[in-house]
Amino acid sequence: MTGLRTPSARTHARARLVCFPHAGGAASSYRLWSLDAPWDVEVSAVQYPGREDRYGEEAAGDMSALVAGICADLVREQSARPQCPLVLFGHSMGAAVAYETARALAALGRAPAALVVSGQPAPHLTRGGALHQADDEELLADLRRLGGTGADVLGHDALLAALLPAVRRDYRLIETYRPLPGRKLNLPVSVLYADADPEVDAAEAEAWRESTDGPCTVHAFRGGHFYLEHQREAVLARVAASVRDALPAPSTTWPALP
Repeated sequence: MTGLRTPSARTHARARLVCFPHAGGAASSYRLWSLDAPWDVEVSAVQYPGREDRYGEEAAGDMSALVAGICADLVREQSARPQCPLVLFGHSMGAAVAYETARALAALGRAPAALVVSGQPAPHLTRGGALHQADDEELLADLRRLGGTGADVLGHDALLAALLPAVRRDYRLIETYRPLPGRKLNLPVSVLYADADPEVDAAEAEAWRESTDGPCTVHAFRGGHFYLEHQREAVLARVAASVRDALPAPSTTWPALP
């Protein structure tokens, strides 16, 4: 089964935005992005194995395995629509996965047009950690700290029983991640972060400039780690700038930047 989910397919699209979920997240996190995208941009989201409609599939054991599967899906779809450039977006763990996917695609001669990362330190500053080895209560405490999991899920034993194994696997993946071997990117990178995010500060966001030989811009928002849920319109407007720049000609259908 392909790992890409496209709620609103647009065969006329002039660009494709591919979104990578955070740890414990799933493709459904970007459903509203797909609905709000302009007519000439198609939004797809990566469904990691072991998540939602891929629940029965074995999860990837490490970053390299996860990226290999995603790249295979993207190459197949790019081959069918070579005229539609890709822009990759990832939040938190998804930023690291999007970055390594961009590098893997570039190594195949299929580099995306741009990369947008959010809520994650630059790859060479990855912090590691051991929360994936902690008990369930410590994992739950971290989910509450970050604020991205709703009270309806945290208070529902059956939902938690399904969610926590995926969270633990994702924490293991990002806590043991180190940048994979390969060349530096040579494409535009846009970095988004929030001023009260405990996971990434301004210096760690600025350090993404070292990840590419192309242009790199850094943009701050107000809020915590999941600021993009509360400022979706502003975040989409900023991502829109990266998509517009990737198009052969500017698209005028995205909302104007503030």
